[in-house]
Order: sequence, then C-alpha cells, then structure tokens
Amino acid sequence: MTQPHDSEFETRMNANKQKPIPTEPDPRPSASICGSTLLNCCMRTTFFRLTVFVAAAWLAQSAVAADGAPLRERLKASPFKIAYESYVDGNWDIFVMNADGSQPVNLTQTPDLNEHYPHISPDGRRMCFVADRGEGRDAVRSVYVMDVDGRNRKKVADDAREPFWSPDGQVIGYLDQEYPRFNVLDFYTKGMNFYEVATGKITPHPNYTHFYHLYNPGFCANGKWIVSTVHAGMGYDHTILLLEARGNKIIDLKIPGCRPCFSPDGQQLAWGSDDHEIAAGPIDTEADEPRIGPWRVRIKDAANKIYHVRWSPDSRFLSFSRGPDGEGDPNKPGTFQAACEIMGVYAPGWNIGAVSAEAAGTIDLAHGNEADFTLLTTNGLSNKESAWFRPGKN
Repeated sequence: MTQPHDSEFETRMNANKQKPIPTEPDPRPSASICGSTLLNCCMRTTFFRLTVFVAAAWLAQSAVAADGAPLRERLKASPFKIAYESYVDGNWDIFVMNADGSQPVNLTQTPDLNEHYPHISPDGRRMCFVADRGEGRDAVRSVYVMDVDGRNRKKVADDAREPFWSPDGQVIGYLDQEYPRFNVLDFYTKGMNFYEVATGKITPHPNYTHFYHLYNPGFCANGKWIVSTVHAGMGYDHTILLLEARGNKIIDLKIPGCRPCFSPDGQQLAWGSDDHEIAAGPIDTEADEPRIGPWRVRIKDAANKIYHVRWSPDSRFLSFSRGPDGEGDPNKPGTFQAACEIMGVYAPGWNIGAVSAEAAGTIDLAHGNEADFTLLTTNGLSNKESAWFRPGKN
C-alpha cells in the first residue's frame, strides 16, 4: 500500500529536497517545567451524559479500527503529513515527513535563522512558525507565516512567539515577548495578538493587559475558547486555562501539567500531565463552564520525557516528542540552556513518536506493541514539536 500524495504539493516539495540526514544520534543526555496537581473535575449532569455518549462512540469506532494492523502501516495509508523541528548540521530547521515517518524533507534550509514550532492552518495550506536570529540574550525571535511547501515566507512580528491558527485559518494568534532582551523560557510572554493573514492587520486580544506568562495557546474548533498553560502569572502558580477568545472570561481547568492541544473534531483535549505522561479526555466547549471529563487515554514513559502532544487531522492519532532528560548544550550554535523540552534547547536523543488514540486505556511506551505505538524519527537529532496536516492546494 502506498502513501497518497497531493500532486501539486509533491511537485513543490520535490524541488526542495534535503541533504541526507545523519543517522547517528549524539549520545549525550538531555530537563522540566511541568509539575503535578490533583485532578479535580466538577461536571454538571448534562455534561456527564455527553461524556458517556462520546466515550461510547469512541469505543465503537475503536472496535472497527483497531484491527491489529501495525500502526506504521495504518499511518502509511493515511493522506497526512507531519511537520517538525530538528537540529541538523548546527542549525534548527523545519522538516516535513509522511505520517509514517518516511521521506523527510528540510523545508527551510536557512543557515542564518533557526526555525521552530511549526503549526499548520486547518486547510493544510499555510504554516506559521517562529525563527530565531542571533545568539544568547541578543537573539530575536520572530513569528512568520509561509505556504506549507516553504514558499511565500512573510514575517508577522518581531519579539513574538507561540503562534497558533484560528479555526477558519484566516487569523494567527501569537504572544508578545515579556521584555526586550531575549529569554528562552517558554512562559516569557505577555498579552496576545491576532494577525489577519489577508490584510496584515494586528488586533490585541480584549484581555491583553491581563495576560502574563502564557504559553502553548491554541483555539478550539468552534472558536469560542483558547486553551493555554500559565506559569507564575495572572494569579496562578502553574495550570491550564481556558481563555474566552473574544472576551474576558478565564476558566481554570484544574488539571495538572502543560502544553494542551484540542482535537480537530472539538471533542477532546490532550496535554502533558507530567514529564512522563500524556493524557487525553473529553471536553464540551459549547458549555458555559467547560470541564475535562474522565481521562480516556494515558501515554506513559517512565524512562523518557514525553512532550508536545498533537492530534492528527481526523482526531484518531497522537504524536509527541520523546527523549532523555537534560539541559541542552549552549556551545551548540543557535541553542540555549534550559529544560530540553523547551523550544531552542538542544535535545540529543529526542524523536517524534505516534500512538493510536482510538481506544480508551493506558499505553506504556516501554512495552507498547506495534499496533499502538511507533517512532516516526529515529536519528535523535532534537526532533520536537510535531504538527499534522493534510496538504491543501494553494
């Protein structure tokens, strides 16, 4: 069975083929910001009924889909691709590979810039990302947008980070840097802005002045809420928040961990519940006070950190970054010293993995079988921040 391809996308990508990627990982180990609190769910009776209905639907789908076929074969047959960041030849670049990990292509190839954090528009046509220029505290991080094949790159803003797409693909949200001098910490942010792709107009969030130390924001499918981690800001220690997209309402989801991500179907939220676990559970974003229902998927890895969870476009699979603990190597050009899961920190031994999220239960990566879990990259070249998409036509 062969991987389906969009012909126009493939034509452009083939014109931008990468140099061969080294296959031997750097053996050095690689560090964390997520803590843990107790789960405290408070659901209304109506939401409980919705949770039961959604869980039953997932289980029914799982009975059909989980036919025992190796996950890699199922991904090979899918129409999806995955973008991710990788540190190759002393530079961070954004790569794109097939959903099964085959045919990786270096999309950026910019020795004077270090690109990170790819996020793909819902229609699969454009990518927003950040790029760092310079070293250490003198570095400048900027938000960019380009076509998903690497063409038509355009700068959105300087001293900005953590870009994310609106559900209609017309707006890019992003966070401002907290102070003029650079700091690699992910929560070094203030405010939130919305950039209109068609016009270039930038509008601050109505609650801009109240937002501090947010990171990893993302819209839900209906556009009503933005989910984000907050760390030591806005009166919170460390938690995951729902922010009203066009208003001032803020809801503490009271779940442990960080880096949340809504499923494209709008029915689930996945997040890193601690350094060694990723969780997913149902959520009703139409409710006045959305809450996470019973956790239905848990991915565990006692030996490695697992971070940066992302959903496939059909909400059936999850990808994540996985690797050993560490604090980077600031002697590597274009990198910084901090916990290895943080953007821009050299993380030898880190790879992109994927699991099936269709069946409820726990997947232990130390003992996962090929039907549930596969590694999509294996070279250990600081592969992080995956982003799924179905290529669209420009």
